[in-house]
Amino acid sequence: MGDREKPGLVAGFQEHYGDLLRFLIWRTGDADHAADVAQDTYFRLAAIRESEKPIGNLRAYILRVARNLSIDRLRRDKWLVSTETVATEVAAVADDAVSPDEALLSKERLRLLDEALQALPAKPREALLLHRLGGLSQAEIAVRLGVSESMVTKYVAQAMQHCRTWRQRLDSERS
Repeated sequence: MGDREKPGLVAGFQEHYGDLLRFLIWRTGDADHAADVAQDTYFRLAAIRESEKPIGNLRAYILRVARNLSIDRLRRDKWLVSTETVATEVAAVADDAVSPDEALLSKERLRLLDEALQALPAKPREALLLHRLGGLSQAEIAVRLGVSESMVTKYVAQAMQHCRTWRQRLDSERS
């Protein structure tokens, strides 16, 4: 894109900001979250290189960028929640103020999670751990595992589904 296009993206962002913010609020259900994604969208649009192809429908392009960024943020937020959950369980095991029953329950949950992870094939397990606990991007994981980014996505989805199924099976056995 030439220098004329780049200001066009920023101008298009400003022109469609109201639509963008309404779209993001509808998509995320949170005005603060929507405002953060809108800001990320602005920075992404401002950083687009000159060599990229011309954009046909500017509004649609801006909304697509925002949609992708909102998905990325949601994935990152889910990762943070999962990491916090594991950290809470570990802290409960080590906390003297926690009742012995609660500590035992937390220790059992961690054991079951480890059991579920050990039942996975190596690459999906490693992809999930690198993504969820290591905080690595899919591109970084792909390089480490020697696979494509789309394969990393499949591995992480497979591992998460395996853990959900494992937990559901255990819950049904307990009932």
